[in-house]
Amino acid sequence: MNRLTPYAAFFMRLAVGGVFLQHGWSKFQRGVPATAAFLHDALGLPFASLFAVAIIAIETVGAVCVLLGMWTRLWATAMAVEMAVAILAYKVPRGGNLELEALLLAGAVTLVALGDGPLSVAVRFKRPQ
Repeated sequence: MNRLTPYAAFFMRLAVGGVFLQHGWSKFQRGVPATAAFLHDALGLPFASLFAVAIIAIETVGAVCVLLGMWTRLWATAMAVEMAVAILAYKVPRGGNLELEALLLAGAVTLVALGDGPLSVAVRFKRPQ
């Protein structure tokens, strides 16, 4: 491991959090009913409104937390689950391009492994060990 390795989490947080925030903000602006309608019509999900709220929360609140380095592992886990479901339930059955979702899944899993990193807001609140 070289001396720059601990800072890899910072750049991964910027990439993953930034993309999720962009997509989440657009869902937030369209609203829960539009996102729920897509989930119900495209995927046939029951309780689509509940899932829409969860997705919007993950992609906005979660993305901001990841960008800042707060509860990164928790939010990255939620993001990884969301991307795995998106790939398996929507992209694969339709034969769609899944490059973005696969990269976001890989990035989220990487953040689960790396955690917040030293360049994060959370580092100020951690107890020395």
